[in-house]
Amino acid sequence: MSSFNRPEPAPMLSRLSARTLFLLLFLFCAGLLGFGLYLQHFRGLEPCPMCIMQRYALALVGLVALAGALHGPRNGGARIYGALILLIAIAGGGVAARQSWIQLYPPAIPECGPGLEYMLESFGLTQALPMIFRGAGDCTAIDWTFLGLSIANWSLLSFALILLLAGHLIVRRQVRRWY
Repeated sequence: MSSFNRPEPAPMLSRLSARTLFLLLFLFCAGLLGFGLYLQHFRGLEPCPMCIMQRYALALVGLVALAGALHGPRNGGARIYGALILLIAIAGGGVAARQSWIQLYPPAIPECGPGLEYMLESFGLTQALPMIFRGAGDCTAIDWTFLGLSIANWSLLSFALILLLAGHLIVRRQVRRWY
């Protein structure tokens, strides 16, 4: 048999089942959320309200991906899960893009609200607790970087990757398994 009769190998993502892709996406989201919690609780970086909104979007993407992994949908179902993930990732990516923008061009007055110390001193713990849940850091502050990119920049890149994967899940054909 000549090499001209062999079909071209499928790209890596096309060889994986939708269930596997959803599971990998769930693990990616869980890892990012875990790293965010590490930075918050062990490195002392307080998340701002925009960071909290990005965490919610990432958690929603992870939950939809987990549901897709557990369900193991075929073509139509994978497209529906992919479309839900796409919509959530657009929202989260929009927040990350806005935060990246205001970090590059900070406004004269921070848009995100006061810091944690100020809230505790001014309002006390009982009133500050709901504010803390919404996030206390300054959205314009760049407290941590890796390879020259801030957390908001990395979040934007992560949402862009999620968008690409969701788009792939929407347009791809289902891999046929014979086992």
